[in-house]
Amino acid sequence: MSTTQIPPEWRTHAEATDYHETPSYSDTVAYARRLAHASPSIDFESFGFSGEGRELPLIIASETGTFTRQAAHAEGKAVVLIQACIHAGEPDGKDAGLALLRDIAITRSVEGILTNVVLLFIPIYNTDGHERATPYNRINQNGPSEMGWRTTSTYQNLNRDYMKADTPETRAWIRLWNDWQPDLFIDCHVTDGADYRCNITYHHEHHDGVDDAVLEWERDVFGGKVAPATAAAGNVISWYLEFIDNRDLTLGTRDFNGSPRFSTGYVPLRNRPGILIETHMIKDYRSRVIGTYDFLKAALTEVNRDPERLRRIGREADARTAAAGKDYNPGRLYPLDFELTEETTPFELKAFQYQTEQSDVSGDLRVVYGREPLDLTIPMYQTLRVTKAVAPPLQYIVPVQWTEVIDVLKAHGLKMKTLAEFVPIEVETYRFTNVHWPGGPFEGRQMPRFDVTRSIETRVFPTGSILVPLAQPSAKVIMNLLEPEAPDSLARWGFFNAIFEEKEYAEHYVLEALAREMMANDPALRQEFEKLLATDAEFAASPSERLRFFYRRSPYWDPQMNLYPVGRIISVIDLPLT
Repeated sequence: MSTTQIPPEWRTHAEATDYHETPSYSDTVAYARRLAHASPSIDFESFGFSGEGRELPLIIASETGTFTRQAAHAEGKAVVLIQACIHAGEPDGKDAGLALLRDIAITRSVEGILTNVVLLFIPIYNTDGHERATPYNRINQNGPSEMGWRTTSTYQNLNRDYMKADTPETRAWIRLWNDWQPDLFIDCHVTDGADYRCNITYHHEHHDGVDDAVLEWERDVFGGKVAPATAAAGNVISWYLEFIDNRDLTLGTRDFNGSPRFSTGYVPLRNRPGILIETHMIKDYRSRVIGTYDFLKAALTEVNRDPERLRRIGREADARTAAAGKDYNPGRLYPLDFELTEETTPFELKAFQYQTEQSDVSGDLRVVYGREPLDLTIPMYQTLRVTKAVAPPLQYIVPVQWTEVIDVLKAHGLKMKTLAEFVPIEVETYRFTNVHWPGGPFEGRQMPRFDVTRSIETRVFPTGSILVPLAQPSAKVIMNLLEPEAPDSLARWGFFNAIFEEKEYAEHYVLEALAREMMANDPALRQEFEKLLATDAEFAASPSERLRFFYRRSPYWDPQMNLYPVGRIISVIDLPLT
């Protein structure tokens, strides 16, 4: 990627400053508009607005001027969505993407990679954070001279928002996804962590929740072709690295399960490949931008080579997902959550010589990296096992009064029906137990931890309640939103926190009389109480808990407390719908 042959007026801001700077939002948009004005292969538009009212920029590129989803699909073109600056302090993808588009549309030094591809490029996703630029936003990162802030203006991390969809940026992104239905997604980042020789790493989800054909394509195309091509272009590339201990690299590196709150965890729920790029923070900005450029170029080259294979695996995965939702099978379990096993595979790490020494500042061991290459064979923990799974119902029903929940379901573009009148319905439901609260908020929300028990009951659902059938391509999104044990369910994110609150109370003198009456009428209850007194010292020492023992077992206790409002419908029933 030499800049010597590039006309000065078409050098990106990063190139013009010898990779010392990255352009502002306004300069980025101006460059994108110039590209669109100068080339019939480029279109520029916005796909929404940020919290502070900035337009969210979108560049559409196609060598044949194909700028709509309908035209792309009619012409058999694959649609690729690439985004940068979801973390606005990580601008590598922005500057790489602008340079690549320039070389495709203006200088023509890159030809033929968008013949069968329509590229959607978001140069700055977190526009508000991008404009909070200072030299001090990322202490771990080597350039550019100023960079944006990690979160939005409301302190939301967009790469934790894909399920709960709290921000206008996320809702705009989901609309864009639903409008275009991309075949491939790539998210550009800069990593933290230890020092090593790689300037770029990549990752994709590979657990049992990913469609088999999608995973096979990712491994074949990115592991077998894109990564080697990126290396051949002069980069040192690796699978994503997260070390068990940065002070002792020999302990190994561990993979992670990117839950659906992350972009590349959400996209597999849509049955599409989702690729994470992480350039290495300590490398200079030039090598990081060029590494990203080479990776994106190689990825588009491979998709352009065989767009139909990519399109086919997505279509077929959608069909399988929708078909599975037509029948209830209690033996067919869908995985919700995962954990790493102790199984390892050898991994060849391109490291640097390093040593540890006692720090007189922290009092801990500190690591000191040198510049001499060091090749290590270390264990990689990469095998994931399922920890939570559930048999998908035929549909979920959400009572009409849970408007915030229904709003999120609508934001995801899910197919839904509406109950036309009050109706008693037999549903599977959950009751929460062992509810625990965190010490503070996460992404602005209080996220409870809990266990669940399942039961079957008949419940009257009001007119306007929403039914969400699983016989649709987005069924995996639905289950991850509405199954409470999923790591990014709406229950986990605190959308139902009111159900955990006790709303009626009893005076102790009232409970004293009630307790005596209940024990007199129920010897088994007395036995249970006395056993607890003898075996649970904490219980025995708490007057309030001793009295609540009886309150919870009385008819005065609220039966809806800790009861999940959402029902699972597992049999075919005829319901009045609008």
